[in-house]
Amino acid sequence: MSFAAQGIDTGDTAWLLAATALVLLMTPGLALFYGGMVRTKSVLNMLMMSFVSIALVTVVWLAAGYSLAFGDDTFGGLIGNLKHAGMSGLGPDNVHGTVPTLLFATFQLTFAIITAALISGAIADRAKFGAWLVFVPVWALLVYVPVAHWVWGPGGWVLDRLGALDFAGGLPVEITSGASGLALALVLGPRLGFKKDAMRPHNLPMVVLGAGLLWFGWFGFNAGSALGANGLAAAAFLNTLAAGCTGLLGWLFVEQKRDGHPTTLGAASGAVAGLVAITPSCGSVSLLGALVVGLAAGVVCSYAVGWKFKLNYDDSLDVVGVHLVGGVIGTLLIGVFAVKEMTGGTEGLLYGGGLAQLGKQLVAVVAVGAYAFLVTYGIGKLIDKVLGFRADEEHEHTGLDLTVHAETAYDHGVLGHGAPVGASSVPSAQKVKSQA
Repeated sequence: MSFAAQGIDTGDTAWLLAATALVLLMTPGLALFYGGMVRTKSVLNMLMMSFVSIALVTVVWLAAGYSLAFGDDTFGGLIGNLKHAGMSGLGPDNVHGTVPTLLFATFQLTFAIITAALISGAIADRAKFGAWLVFVPVWALLVYVPVAHWVWGPGGWVLDRLGALDFAGGLPVEITSGASGLALALVLGPRLGFKKDAMRPHNLPMVVLGAGLLWFGWFGFNAGSALGANGLAAAAFLNTLAAGCTGLLGWLFVEQKRDGHPTTLGAASGAVAGLVAITPSCGSVSLLGALVVGLAAGVVCSYAVGWKFKLNYDDSLDVVGVHLVGGVIGTLLIGVFAVKEMTGGTEGLLYGGGLAQLGKQLVAVVAVGAYAFLVTYGIGKLIDKVLGFRADEEHEHTGLDLTVHAETAYDHGVLGHGAPVGASSVPSAQKVKSQA
């Protein structure tokens, strides 16, 4: 049976293939972004937490996650069914809209991957890698998959019943990862030396490179969510670029006014904050709205990253301050700046839509944020009780690269004095540790 007979559009399919690859690239980009922000002794561990998420989430997604997220409603719309568990019943002729269903499932998989990886930034420098390997698949099934179904699944209560809007993942990705990051940060407690040691990023060029890769991939994230090579994808693409720019400028403006100097880290963080905020709203607001959404995120998030010092929670790499706060901003501002030309009818407060849409957005934010926080806190506590989630104090002090992975970022392929990586790695690691 030909693809044409099945309604597959080759242009839409080609674009979504490219967008899927772009979104997958965001996770290695995130690894570099996070890796540059931690101290030298734990940079490889940070990279590994992102990279291993690709493998773990993929296995879970193919086994059951996709079917539960995008299958028909069960339990009153709280989750999908297992009709396509193991991707059963899906082949090259199955179609979702105008693209192959297998491609749509893979595109959505890349969203699940980076959402799990984002959480790692909140617990950098102090989490057991083995515990992380258990946490990721459990979290993906119990937190990400249900929220994805609520927002994007057939009959999902957030979009189809409540009427809240989320174009590309402010709720399932940004708010869910931010709320989950806060929960895990509370479970593990602060790093050794929190609020006493500077804990500065070890490699700012690496941070900027990671941010650049994230920005590049974000075009696939947002414009790809149109699921076609069309005008909506073009509008989302432009809105994404615009919001990233104003987010960057807004963060630098705050730094200049508050601290007297704009920073490289601030530029990278501001761009990401703007991109986070435009993610839910890129398909709902005009270009003017996108500029305001990005600017608001850049300004507010630049202050929000400091809340951890006042409220005494150690969100190591500002997942809460950027992704949770930025996601809330972008999701709520749909209720203010939505235009019917983008939404097909729904208008925000500034365009005559009243407070109704803003109220719907608020309900979705509170419900998703609370669910993600509470379930993640429960998962984290259980893993901590059974396996121990917090790394040993000695390991944290020495650095997780050496104590967990038996290597350091500057080994140049060898451990200790001449032992190749992978050969007699434990004795070599002990030798390096004794010298550290």
